[in-house]
Amino acid sequence: MAWLCRQLGVARSGFYAWRQRQQNPGRRARENAVLSAQVQAVFERHRGFYGAPRIHQELRAADHKVGRHRVARLMRNAALKAKTRRGFRPCQNTGNRASGVAENLLQQEFSPAAPNRCWAGDITYIRTTAGWRYLAVWIDLYSRRVIGWAMGATMEATLVLEALNRALGQRQIEPDQLLVHTDQGSQYRATAYRQRLVAHQITCSMSAKGCCWDNAVVESFFSTLKHELDLDDDAETLLSSQQLQSRLSFWIDGYYNRERRHSTIGYLSPIAYEQQFVSTRKLKSVRP
Repeated sequence: MAWLCRQLGVARSGFYAWRQRQQNPGRRARENAVLSAQVQAVFERHRGFYGAPRIHQELRAADHKVGRHRVARLMRNAALKAKTRRGFRPCQNTGNRASGVAENLLQQEFSPAAPNRCWAGDITYIRTTAGWRYLAVWIDLYSRRVIGWAMGATMEATLVLEALNRALGQRQIEPDQLLVHTDQGSQYRATAYRQRLVAHQITCSMSAKGCCWDNAVVESFFSTLKHELDLDDDAETLLSSQQLQSRLSFWIDGYYNRERRHSTIGYLSPIAYEQQFVSTRKLKSVRP
C-alpha cells in the first residue's frame, strides 16, 4: 500500500481517509444520493424538458429543502441536460398596417393584472401522414393558459371561431373588459369573426404587419409545443391526424395547463397561477 501511495503521489493518511469515505459516506453524500434519485425521477417524468430551475421548483413543491445551484450540480454529475429548442427568430417589422384591420392596442403588454383581460390567438400548421393540419389557439395572457383550441384541415375563419367559442364557453367575461389580440390574418379580418367580437362586446387588437414580436407569447407557445411533442417540420416520424388530435389534447389540457411550470408566472402551472389569483381575491374580500 505504501508503494501505491508513493506512485500516486498521495499521503497514506489521505488515501485511507478517502477509502473510509467510500465505505462509509457522510451525511452530505447520503443526502446527495437521495436528491439525485429525486432529480432523476422529475427529469424523466417531464421527458427531459425540465432544466435545473423547474426541477428545483418541483422539489420545493414537494417540501424538499434544496438550493437551485445544488440541483444544477447534481444534474451535471448525473449528465442530465434538458432538451433545448431552437431560438425564436423574429421577423422584420414593416411598421405598416393594412387597411381594414384593427389598431395594435396591446402594444406588447403581455402581463395583464387579472384573468380575462387580454387573450392572444394565432394559427400554426403541423405536417401529418394525411397532409397539413392547422391548430388555432387562444391564450389568456395573465396565466398563459390555453383556454380554447381547435384543429382542422383548413385555415378558414371557422377554425378560429371554433377555438374562440370553446374559450367563451369556459370563461366568464365582462362586457367591454376583454381585449383579444391576433395578427392580421384573413381569418381574423373575416366578417363572422368580427361580428362575434361585437356580439360579446370584445375589443379587437392586431399586430403590426410582419411583426411576430407583437404576438410573441403565442409564437413561443407554438415553439414549445412543437419541440416537446416532436412536431417540427423536419420530424422524422409523422403522426396521423387522429394521433395528433390525441397528443394535442393530452399535452395542452392534461400537461401544459395543469402541470408544466412557466417561468413567467413564478414557475407555477397556468391553472395553479389562476387558482392563486382566486385565493387572493377571496382573502381580500373577507378582510375587516
